[in-house]
Amino acid sequence: MYWRAPAPSWLGGVPRVRDRSVLLDYVALTRPRILLLVLLTAPPALALGSGWPDPITVAGVLLGTALVGGGCGALNAWYERGRDAYMIRTRDRPLPAGRLSPTRALAFGLAVSAAGLLALFAVGGPLPALIGALALAHYIIVYTAWLKPRTPQAVVVGGISGAIAPLIADAASDGRIGIWGVALFAIVFVWQPPHFWAIALYRSREYAAAGFPTLPAVSGDRATRRQMLGWALALIPVTLIPWLAGALGSLYAGVALVGGAAFVASILHAMRRANDAGDRRVFVVSIAYLAILFTAILVETLRT
Repeated sequence: MYWRAPAPSWLGGVPRVRDRSVLLDYVALTRPRILLLVLLTAPPALALGSGWPDPITVAGVLLGTALVGGGCGALNAWYERGRDAYMIRTRDRPLPAGRLSPTRALAFGLAVSAAGLLALFAVGGPLPALIGALALAHYIIVYTAWLKPRTPQAVVVGGISGAIAPLIADAASDGRIGIWGVALFAIVFVWQPPHFWAIALYRSREYAAAGFPTLPAVSGDRATRRQMLGWALALIPVTLIPWLAGALGSLYAGVALVGGAAFVASILHAMRRANDAGDRRVFVVSIAYLAILFTAILVETLRT
């Protein structure tokens, strides 16, 4: 059984089922756009440790991380299929739209997750596989099933599993969790709350219809944007840790400072405008900021 609420009239009901490739629907369960951003955070951890490992290890870590991340997305889609039917951004996903059955989605999510853990074990041994398994359990049990329907602070706690890719990569590369895996984990962890709260602001009615308590609904829009600003300001010194420690050079430091300033400026802009357009801008800037930041790390590690 799963939670189900009456569909609000402003949603216009659940859309009719459309003909689509079954394969594409299975791919959609893995949230591929999110996966691409997650995978971008793994290679720098491989390089900052003891140097780039062999290509097989790199490919295995990326494949295993992608499969575990895709399994998280599929199992989340299976569990939240009832709530997803009442949100505009999720109601056309394969499960709420009726294109895939819950049983098939559950089996797919479990199979993909298991394949990812096996891949991590094969290339890195037990530690990266264990970290992947803990991230999977944290995301599905602690975040999705327990906290997300109960507290707006689920975003913060859920950030642990969302930022886990650098730890997996570091463990696979060096056989342990080193300082650089932790540093990159910290960057992604601190980045996530303002990023996701921006979505919660301009999708607040949808989250309310689905029964999710968000920070804007509980504390108000102004308080949410103030918290976003605090996290974004805290993120700047966190991103500078690799430079301050001498692991990365001036190129990365410049990107970190300019990107951090742009992120903060977008939130200040949203605070002044206090509308959906400003919050959407924060969301877009946040994605570009993280992608450019980790690309700068890769560029510097490849230059050395």
